[in-house]
Amino acid sequence: MVIDTAALSDEAQAPSWFTPKRLIVAFCVINVVNSVDRGAIASNGVNGSPRICTESGMCSDGSGIQGDLNLNNFRDGVISSAFMVGLLVASPIFASLAKSIDPFRLIGVGLSVWTLAAAGCGFSVDFWSLTICRMLIGVGEASFLSLAPPFIDENAPVDQRAACLGIFFVSTSVGNAVGYVYGGLVGASLGWRCAFFGEAIIMLPFAFLGFTMKPLHMKGMSTDRRFPTSLNEDLPEHSSKKHSSYLSFTSSQLSTFWLDIQALLHEKKYVINMLGFIAYTFVFGAYSYWAPKAGYSIYQMNNADFVFGGMTLSGGTLGTLGGSIILDRMNSTVSNAFKLLSATTFFGAIFCTSAFCFSNLYVFMVLYVIGEIFGLAATVPVNFVNLHTVKPSLRPLAMAMLTVSVRIFGAVPSTPLVGILQDKVDNWRTSFLILNSLLFLASGIWFIGIFLHNADGYSEDNKNLVTSTKHSDVIPLLLNKPDDAIYTSTSL
Repeated sequence: MVIDTAALSDEAQAPSWFTPKRLIVAFCVINVVNSVDRGAIASNGVNGSPRICTESGMCSDGSGIQGDLNLNNFRDGVISSAFMVGLLVASPIFASLAKSIDPFRLIGVGLSVWTLAAAGCGFSVDFWSLTICRMLIGVGEASFLSLAPPFIDENAPVDQRAACLGIFFVSTSVGNAVGYVYGGLVGASLGWRCAFFGEAIIMLPFAFLGFTMKPLHMKGMSTDRRFPTSLNEDLPEHSSKKHSSYLSFTSSQLSTFWLDIQALLHEKKYVINMLGFIAYTFVFGAYSYWAPKAGYSIYQMNNADFVFGGMTLSGGTLGTLGGSIILDRMNSTVSNAFKLLSATTFFGAIFCTSAFCFSNLYVFMVLYVIGEIFGLAATVPVNFVNLHTVKPSLRPLAMAMLTVSVRIFGAVPSTPLVGILQDKVDNWRTSFLILNSLLFLASGIWFIGIFLHNADGYSEDNKNLVTSTKHSDVIPLLLNKPDDAIYTSTSL
């Protein structure tokens, strides 16, 4: 099928109130709301406390989700992480569909699912209904997290794109912090169900935004607004030809998805970036769960949750924004991003390791915060490399597969494995010193990335778009601005 590029050019230049800058702001707000949900469900006002029965047979009612649904700690832990199931399953699906369906309509679909799921959490009557709704929250989140970063990267000013990505990723920490306060206030005064209803109401306008706004272009994504484009819409609803067209479309999507996965795996810089990020996420994933307990054990912190929460929030904010600003100042290229990743992670490893070598609490806190600042400075560079070592048409899928990989191989197994290590050595200081060694491994892996070249010759450092002839791809037709491009489908 040949697309009228002149018409597409006119459409792309047509004025719209939803300018790229306004959409970047909207994406940051959506990310805050999404993160508020994570903080709220973990807050005491929403999560509550379990029912407790004494030996005499007297039972307390408990409070919040745990008390009303009579959840033990295991089931309570399941509902807090159930969104991961939906996120991991749906992320590659949304990213793959973005090549043939308008990405902003996909975001509208995802946020609609998110809104309904949040409302469903408020109506939940037992563990299973709440768990299913939490999984659907992850489905809605998947559509957004796979597509928003590529759009921000493409539409932010060239000398500020790392900073814009930094603001986007910092909004996650801000949302989590706001969620604790929101959940505590609303849950304590109106009940935990109202907290979820409030989230749904706040997200609803953004779900409508995805369907009603004039679509803006994303490099390598669909320029045809129909779904699916290959179907003959004039055929009767139950026509065998129409059903055959749907099957053909599905088969084509699966085939394209497999070819795209192969293309990603052939990009050496993308793969080395992912391996480094898996080792990095293994460490910080374990930190998020075990650090307060280790701090309480080693330094007898009675308020370890608040201390580590404050250190992580301040370190994460300063590190993420600092790393993004430095990358912009260095001239944001893939090579410079790898240099920054390797250096900041190396110094983060030194400071975090040194922190656990001191017995004085205040020395530990200072060194730990500095280590967090250096370590979390990797947030934007690692995503920058992820976006700029693949062709524009593969960026959403690259984000999705990075999300899936670092969680499956990094964040998810780190918590139980560190627990097993602690059971063996029975010394939190030793356990964390061993854990921190993986940060040196991550730094070394990213250092290798400085010297690698991509398999297909694509190099964002040189601002060149080198097309592959392995399967159907896109050809850029440059418009007025150097960074703008409209793509037309072609069979090679």
